[in-house]
Amino acid sequence: MSDKNAMALVHSTESFGSVDGPGVRFIIFLQGCPLRCQFCHNPDTWKMTEETGAVWKSADELLNQALRYRPYWKNGGGITVSGGEPLLQIDFLLEFFKKAKEKGIHTVIDTAGGPFTREEPFFSKFQELMKYTDLLLVDIKHINTECHKVLTGRSNENILDMIRYLSDIKKTIWIRHVLVPERSDKDEYLTRLADFIHSLNNVEKVEILPYHTMGIYKWKELGLDYPLEGIEPPTKERVENAKKILAI
Repeated sequence: MSDKNAMALVHSTESFGSVDGPGVRFIIFLQGCPLRCQFCHNPDTWKMTEETGAVWKSADELLNQALRYRPYWKNGGGITVSGGEPLLQIDFLLEFFKKAKEKGIHTVIDTAGGPFTREEPFFSKFQELMKYTDLLLVDIKHINTECHKVLTGRSNENILDMIRYLSDIKKTIWIRHVLVPERSDKDEYLTRLADFIHSLNNVEKVEILPYHTMGIYKWKELGLDYPLEGIEPPTKERVENAKKILAI
């Protein structure tokens, strides 16, 4: 078995993903996440542990698994690595995407940017990883730093810095924003987020993801108190309002 750094602790895979990047995609959900989002629908991915059923897999193993579905990747399909938070396992990502690009596969990272830093050794690895990454789906949980801390347990400063860096190197991104009543669904916040997005030169698409309650049962299964208890999903009008404000 090769070094575990070049392997991934995998939560699950999906063979025919259609919402995590262009076309039909093979999606790998990695275990582990530094954020503790109040609306998370997969809290079982938080800890870097095998206790939840996650398994270690090598880059070759996952690539071979993905390639079985290549005939379905018409119209720009490929592989998306999601999470959890894939950047926590950057050594694996580097090896995996290098091998995927050798096969001419379109590569996408779905990230909230939590591990990003310009400190070494992470930053050099991230710069290298970008050479093998075609697109990033970047979740911006909240534009306000203090509100971001309430919503996720962490500051957003390094996350916004990552997005600015990606703009500087002109790496294409899709921005995703979960619209949560009583948290992020205020015109003031949406307008500030729109201003930030308009300051970038690499945004191809902005997606509004309405908050939903479908993951509450997982919190209960894990013995966790659900922090958004009683908050309903946003109305259709508020979703349309957010789309209008955040349109690019």
